[in-house]
Amino acid sequence: MKRSKYVCQECGSESIKWLGRCPDCGGWNSFVEVVESPKKSSPLTRFGNGQAPIRLPQLPQEDFRRVPVPISEFHRVLGGGIVPGSLVLIGGDPGIGKSTLLLQLADAVAQPVGSVLYVSGEESLPQIGLRAQRLGISRTEIHLLAENSLEHIVAQAEAMRPGLLIVDSIQSVVLEDLGSAAGTVAQVRECTMRLMNLAKGSGIPVFLVGHVTKEGVIAGPKVLEHMVDTVLYLEGERYHSFRILRAVKNRFGSTNEVGIFEMQGHGLSEVLDPAQSFLSMRPSHPIGSTLTVAMEGTRPMLVEIQALTSRTVFGLPRRTANGVDFGRLLMISAVLSRRSGVSLYNQDIFVNVVGGLKIEEPAADLALAVAIASSRRNAPLDPSMILLGEVGLGSELRGVNQMERRLAEAQRLGFKSFVVPRTGERTPVPNIHPVATLREALAIALGPGEPEPEEEAEDREDE
Repeated sequence: MKRSKYVCQECGSESIKWLGRCPDCGGWNSFVEVVESPKKSSPLTRFGNGQAPIRLPQLPQEDFRRVPVPISEFHRVLGGGIVPGSLVLIGGDPGIGKSTLLLQLADAVAQPVGSVLYVSGEESLPQIGLRAQRLGISRTEIHLLAENSLEHIVAQAEAMRPGLLIVDSIQSVVLEDLGSAAGTVAQVRECTMRLMNLAKGSGIPVFLVGHVTKEGVIAGPKVLEHMVDTVLYLEGERYHSFRILRAVKNRFGSTNEVGIFEMQGHGLSEVLDPAQSFLSMRPSHPIGSTLTVAMEGTRPMLVEIQALTSRTVFGLPRRTANGVDFGRLLMISAVLSRRSGVSLYNQDIFVNVVGGLKIEEPAADLALAVAIASSRRNAPLDPSMILLGEVGLGSELRGVNQMERRLAEAQRLGFKSFVVPRTGERTPVPNIHPVATLREALAIALGPGEPEPEEEAEDREDE
């Protein structure tokens, strides 16, 4: 007799009855019915061979060697190459370039690993051939398979023993033993478990493609991310050329590593010097545009932050953030108004990070604050100035981690002026300006404050 239960697509929590709102994650209408079959699963779903536990010093030392990836950006994000027997999940919005990137990966590693099995459950073989022709890929080591039956995929992989297995996508494959449709929670979870057992048992690295839902979750249930070894996100605006490959989980390397790519007619090309690409069209004397150095994993990256202030025509000023945390923008605006003498009570504020990047670390607070003040005062900035520092609620500036690496990267790119928090440590960098408060930083970057505009003074008199 078949039994059914209800599973939340957002967090994976289970219930014996349908619920309109998940009690764990708070998602609405996220519970779907999952039919459990009493039929026993095949032996492939079992992890391990039932051996007794052994002591740690008695663990056999295996020769652990990564497979190098000729694509340097991909190689760094993976932590130094492909780990044998690993399970890697690549997620992203539809049309962002996941299949293109994996086909280029198959072409790059086909010779070192010997053979690559590329399985597609969504496209036919002629469609994959058209993409390969556009990318200029014609290696004989790449084997293509259009199949959505997981049993057949596993059988082909065990018979062929490829050096790399790519499944595009995990939502399209199904197990015939389960009564649910493809892409449901039960199918995605069981298929991922069986592919994990295949990878661990045979040593074949497996790459999975997972589509992102409108809520921004890979493959619906969050449990899929916990089952794999590495989770990579391919980010970027669909109508912009830059793509960012970001590692958010990696059992074999550093997290939060990023790789920069640019979508071109022949596929995704590496961007080895992102600063030159992002800053190529920056004006010589920018107004409301500042530069900072953000740390993406172990990589310092130069980032441009733009801000625009405009007199509001409504009673409540607007605040719009693109690439920065909205709450951080509200806090910086409040500190500028309350502690630094920059009146923003009747100003709409728009903030943008150039190139589609997203900055979450507080080291960009100072650059964000100076960009807003520059736009408000209509004062140009020194194009060779770098601003680094976290802004506190009392307008004080706090130090940031890895300051020397950030400044060294800025010096390498030719920048000569630096505004940083005043700490007890001495930084051997010429033309550096240590400051203690945001008001001091504004005085160095923008000069003395300008008088209050006449229209603003009249508004105050009316009040």
